[in-house]
Amino acid sequence: MTETVRVRFAPSPTGYLHIGGARTAIYNWLLAQKEGGKLILRIEDTDAERSTEGSIQGIIDGLKWIGITWDEGPYFQTHFIREHQAAAQKLLDSGAAYKCFCTKEELDLRRKEVKKGETGSKQYDKCRDMSAEDVATQEQEGIPYVIRLKVPRGAGSVVFEDIVYGIIEKKYEDIEDFVIVRSNGQPLYVLSNVVDDIRDRITHVIRGQDGLANTPKQIMLYKALGAPIPKFAHMSLTLDPKKAKISKRRHGELVAVHFYKEHGFLSWAFLNFLVLLGWSTSDSREFFSKEELIEAFSLEGINRANSIFNVQKNDPKFFTDPKALSMNAHYLRKLPVEEIAPRVKSVLEEAGIWNPAFEAEKRGWFLHTVDLIRSRYHVLTDFATLGRAYFSDDYPIDPKPLNKNVLKHEGLKEWFPQAADRLEALTAFTIEETERVIRDMAEELEIKPGIIINGIRTVVTGQAAGPGIFDILTTVGQARVVDRLRKAVRLF
Repeated sequence: MTETVRVRFAPSPTGYLHIGGARTAIYNWLLAQKEGGKLILRIEDTDAERSTEGSIQGIIDGLKWIGITWDEGPYFQTHFIREHQAAAQKLLDSGAAYKCFCTKEELDLRRKEVKKGETGSKQYDKCRDMSAEDVATQEQEGIPYVIRLKVPRGAGSVVFEDIVYGIIEKKYEDIEDFVIVRSNGQPLYVLSNVVDDIRDRITHVIRGQDGLANTPKQIMLYKALGAPIPKFAHMSLTLDPKKAKISKRRHGELVAVHFYKEHGFLSWAFLNFLVLLGWSTSDSREFFSKEELIEAFSLEGINRANSIFNVQKNDPKFFTDPKALSMNAHYLRKLPVEEIAPRVKSVLEEAGIWNPAFEAEKRGWFLHTVDLIRSRYHVLTDFATLGRAYFSDDYPIDPKPLNKNVLKHEGLKEWFPQAADRLEALTAFTIEETERVIRDMAEELEIKPGIIINGIRTVVTGQAAGPGIFDILTTVGQARVVDRLRKAVRLF
C-alpha cells in the first residue's frame, strides 16, 4: 500500500507572510497536489509576545490570495504543549533524556574547556549520569533544571539523505546534549516541532535551508520517540542583489506578500514567479497553468544554488524584481479578458473611479477597453493610473509629454478646437473616419501628422504612449474626445 503524502506549512506568526514563507508553502502545496496527498497548516505560535491575531490572519490571507489551499488546520502549536511535555517525560522515563541542573556559569566554563581542547567531549557528565537519588535531592532543594537529550558518545554520526543536498552527516562528537525543555517547563521548538510532525503523520518536511542545522537533532528525537523519520528537502536561500538573505528586518514590506497584492500583481503570476525562485524544470519552462505546474513539479527540481530576489528599493515604478513584473505583465496580457476584468474592477473601485454602468450597458465597452490598453501595462494598478483617462474624465496629464507634445507647438491652441469640430461632425465615429479627418487636417495645415496626433494623444489620455491613436479616439468616444479637445486650450 502506497503511503499517503502528508506535508505541512508551519509558519511562526511574528509578522506578515513574506516571500520566503510563501515559497515554502507553495512547494509543500504542489507536492501534496501532485501526489494526491494532504497539506496541513500549523501555526507555531509559541512566541507569545510576537504572535498576534493580526499576524495569524495576515498569513492566512496571504496564503488564500496566492491560491494555497490546505486540507487540515490551522492547528496551533500552543494547543499541544501538554503533548510536547508528555513526550519529554517519555524520553526521561526511557533514559533517552536527563535533567540538567548546571548553572549558566558552569556551562560557560565547560564550553571554554572544550574550546581550549582541555576536553574532547561536549557532554555534561555532571548531570548526564546522575543517580536517581541525587536528582531527587536537587529537585527537593528547588534547583532549577532543563531537560537534555542524550547524544550517543564516542564514534558514530547522524546520517540522512536530503532530497536537495544529498547525504548529510553530523558526528555525535560535534553535537552537545541539547536542551528540549527549558527550566520554566516550556518545550523548545526542536522537540515541539518533532512531536507535532509525528502527531500529524508528516511524511515529507520541506523547509528552508536554515532548518538543516536542526535536522540531525530532530532525527535523534524521532528515533528516541520510536517514530518513523520523514523525508527531508531543504530549500536554498533567497538573497537580495547584495547577496544578503531576504528578511523582514532588512527589506520591510518589499518582501511581504500583501505588498504585491496591493500593488496590482495577479496572484497566479506571483505564485509562478515565486516557484521559480529556486526551482526549475529540465526544459527551463517559465510559464505554467495550475495543472501544468502541478504535473511538472518535483522535489528533485529544487536547486541547491541560492536564488536572487532583485529588490529595487529606489525605483518607484520597478519597485521589485523586474522578472516579477515581466511575468505579471505576461499574464496580464495573455489571460482571457473576462478573467482580468473583475480584478480591474477592484482596482478602479479602490481608486474611486468605478462606474456601475461598466457592468451593465457598457460591459462590452469595458471589456474592449481593458483588452485594448492592457498590452502596455505591468500591474493592475496601471489601469487606474496610466489608464485613468479611459474610465474617468478626472485624470492628470503627464508634464513631460505635455511640454513636448503640446506646449511646444503654439498652433495646437487653435488646432485642437478645429479638430474637435471636425470630429464632432462625423456621423460614423470609426477608426477609418477619425484617421481620415485628422490626416486631412494635417495636410491642409501643412504640418506633420505626428504633431497633431501626439498632441491629441497627450490631452485625451494624459500619456505619451498607448495603443494606436485612432483606437484610442473610438474607444474614449466621440463626445468625450470632442469635450477634451475643446478644454485643452486651457492648458496654454
